[in-house]
Amino acid sequence: MATVILVRHGRTTSNASGMLSGRLPGVLLDETGTAQAARTAERLAAVPLAAVVTSPLERCRQTAKAIVAAQPRGLRAATDRALTECDYGEWQGRPLKELAKEKLWSTVQSQPSAVTFPGGEAMAAMQARAVAAVRRRDALVEAEHGPGAVWVAVSHGDLVKSILADALGLHLDLFQRLHVDPASVSIVRYTPSRPYVVATNTHSGDLSWLAPPAKSARKGGRRRASDDAVVGGGAGPSETA
Repeated sequence: MATVILVRHGRTTSNASGMLSGRLPGVLLDETGTAQAARTAERLAAVPLAAVVTSPLERCRQTAKAIVAAQPRGLRAATDRALTECDYGEWQGRPLKELAKEKLWSTVQSQPSAVTFPGGEAMAAMQARAVAAVRRRDALVEAEHGPGAVWVAVSHGDLVKSILADALGLHLDLFQRLHVDPASVSIVRYTPSRPYVVATNTHSGDLSWLAPPAKSARKGGRRRASDDAVVGGGAGPSETA
């Protein structure tokens, strides 16, 4: 089974000013966001990544560029339009404090599965395309690089939350219980039996344990962990793996 690291882009000028930028062009990382992306890239430098895939929006491409630059081997980020931001329609470009007064706001908070943004996308459709894109790419990465492969998907807050909700078996109406900060790292493993959520919304900590084992240590060049959940929680990752 491959492992996907879900990274939200670093903080942007719109995040700092409280505007819902959506798919507007020209929304870039601010100084804080640039530092956040560099810090996340440094954490991921210890993990030989098989692929980096990003939303086409600038803030995600900037974050992906930092991650790729920190990798010890040549790697190029691929773009996947299915990972792009939710289409917020007429809400796009408006201040959040203004949107909070809209009647639809309470539905976004309590029943997002029923929400279609005016002139935009349904939140259920957003989740469907994001989950399908990640699962499809994960299968391709594993087929090409083996079950120990690790890859990164750089996307947006609501998309990462919706992917995590799916992996946790949560209805979309519960996804607002999840929190995903700028440049945070969340980790999911997909197996034939179920997804495993390994981490959510992390900002620091060693990730070297995610590195695939050396080929010489694998039977037949590959190692596949059991798809079964370990009763009692197990021993965790090996420090020498």
